[in-house]
Amino acid sequence: MDALCGSKFWDSNLSVHTDNPDVTPCFQNSVLAWVPCIYLWAALPCYLFYLRHRHQGYIVLSSLSRVKTALGVLLWCVSWIDLFYSFHGLVHGWAPAPIFFVTPLVVGVTMLLATLLIQYERLQGVRSSGVLIIFWFLCVVCGIIPFRSKILSALAQGKISDPFRFTTFYIYFALVLSALVLSCSREKPPFFSPKNIDPNPCPEAGAGFLSRLSFWWFTKLAILSYRRPLEEWDLWCLNKEDRSHVVVQRLLEERKKQQEQAARHQAAEASGKRLSSEGEVLLGGRPQAQEPPFLRALMATFGSSFLLSMFFKLTQDLLSFINPQLLSVLIRFISNPTAPTWWGFLVAGLMFVCSVMQTLILHQYYRCIFVMGLRFRTGIIGVIYRKALVITSSVKRESTVGEIVNLMSVDAQRFMDVVPFVNLLWSAPLQMILAVYFLWQNLGPSVLAGVALMVLLIPLNGAVAVKMRAFQVEQMKLKDSRVKLMSEILGGIKVLKLYAWEPSFLKQVEDIRQEELRLMRQAAYLHATSTFIWICTPFLVTLTTLGMYVSVDKNNVLDAEKAFVSVSLFNILKIPLNMLPQLISNLAQPRYPGAKRGTSGCGGACGLWEVLPVVCPAGRDGEAGRQGVYEGLRGLRAPAGMDTELHSSGKCAVWPSPGPQAVPTGSGGLCPAG
Repeated sequence: MDALCGSKFWDSNLSVHTDNPDVTPCFQNSVLAWVPCIYLWAALPCYLFYLRHRHQGYIVLSSLSRVKTALGVLLWCVSWIDLFYSFHGLVHGWAPAPIFFVTPLVVGVTMLLATLLIQYERLQGVRSSGVLIIFWFLCVVCGIIPFRSKILSALAQGKISDPFRFTTFYIYFALVLSALVLSCSREKPPFFSPKNIDPNPCPEAGAGFLSRLSFWWFTKLAILSYRRPLEEWDLWCLNKEDRSHVVVQRLLEERKKQQEQAARHQAAEASGKRLSSEGEVLLGGRPQAQEPPFLRALMATFGSSFLLSMFFKLTQDLLSFINPQLLSVLIRFISNPTAPTWWGFLVAGLMFVCSVMQTLILHQYYRCIFVMGLRFRTGIIGVIYRKALVITSSVKRESTVGEIVNLMSVDAQRFMDVVPFVNLLWSAPLQMILAVYFLWQNLGPSVLAGVALMVLLIPLNGAVAVKMRAFQVEQMKLKDSRVKLMSEILGGIKVLKLYAWEPSFLKQVEDIRQEELRLMRQAAYLHATSTFIWICTPFLVTLTTLGMYVSVDKNNVLDAEKAFVSVSLFNILKIPLNMLPQLISNLAQPRYPGAKRGTSGCGGACGLWEVLPVVCPAGRDGEAGRQGVYEGLRGLRAPAGMDTELHSSGKCAVWPSPGPQAVPTGSGGLCPAG
């Protein structure tokens, strides 16, 4: 790098060990000039891929777009003027350093790219570009140091050493600052965008990048809720991509695509196999096609949101370990009276910036992951409801209305609850490993005492989770029987009133409910015990580690730096340790969902994964299909104004609309035989 610049790249005496810090001209012309360019070129492929799949119509060429394009062209011209000035010096005998050829070329090409990107975003309907806002912001931040350095150098020397480059740099800085200010403004809506007919549309759809980043679009509703209680018409409509008809359709299309791929793969495997004998063909049954896992369809449909949440979570986790290191530097600065004063201001400023960045990224992660959980729930409910309309009468006899309702109301909600904890599968071990590593750097082998305590507590929490899972399965069985009995009671309410059987059925329902409450009480006790243990774990780990560090060697002194840095690292370690029991508990519930309440579910399936994918062939076409649709519609709640009949097959009673019929024996105690 020194050969490229023709001077020294880094000088510690100039930049660190001084009361008036500065950086070398080589560092200014290389690193500070290249950082924004590297960012834009690195983000370009992913951003272009995003724009190609999010076309929203083009935006008419407005005055704002013209000015931003003109600024980009001017910046490109300034960079090329610097390049031509270097060639002019080369021709006239005073050869400038190679950095004066490389940097203007790189910056000029990057400015041309930014100008073209402005117009491409306009054609794709982008009203506010986050990529370009960050690019212009980096250009301004990296230009502040040369801005100050050139002024200080001119004041120290009493003259400007290179007036031409001095002038072009300040023109460049003014243009970049203007581009940053203009990029914060929003463009007009796209020309051919669909008209929004919602009575109260959500402002998030039209919010700019900075408004989305700071959730400023929510401010109006927050102020309104402060002034008066919110009412129904004050709430915004859902965004288009969060509505059920869009989410369910995307999920069904992805599911159909995976089923076709699985069918083609199985057909290719079958054609490649040779049957050993004709007897196997005659006597052997036809192999049943295996359905691809429904989880794969969910992840393929919402995988982009999940990857984005992983990026946010990873960035936030890494940023959380910067503040303890900065705290260590700050304590060393305070204990060193000869250190320059600006060190303390720099470290405090970096800690503030790191905390702000961590807060912004963490809230974007929460917003992304909770919206994805809501889409999970919407898609699962929609798929279950569609399947309930096409199951045949034979399948209807194996699965009651109560089981289907529980799938949509209870089990789908559990999947929504578990989505925010999915990233902890990799995030919690990562945070624990990094925390233990930095603690080892600070306290040495004494940290193994705290790690051993954490490892000893994991089997205890696992045993509690297994027991809670067993309680959950038993509770779902009781809930199914209660909902089934309530459906029969409501369907045969005339018969109950006629024979005055209300006390008998009330006692049956109350007995089942008491069993449910008993299981819920035991599960609550277990959950409270597990939560108490893991809340106490960080304190016990900290006490054990610090006590071991002090007692293992007399030379180990617990000074302010080791104590405060260790406590901050233990506070970071406390978060994954506190979330670990919730993670295990929430993952255990969808593992055994409400569908696995007996040996059969919808279509004899065991578990929600098997319940959702299977669509009975008899429910698709032909007379059997029409009968299957008719039977599937029976027993479900119809819209107001439709004359429907309640139907429960198997041991459940059947009462058509005109009136109650004879009640079968196995109806749960409605009446004697016949």
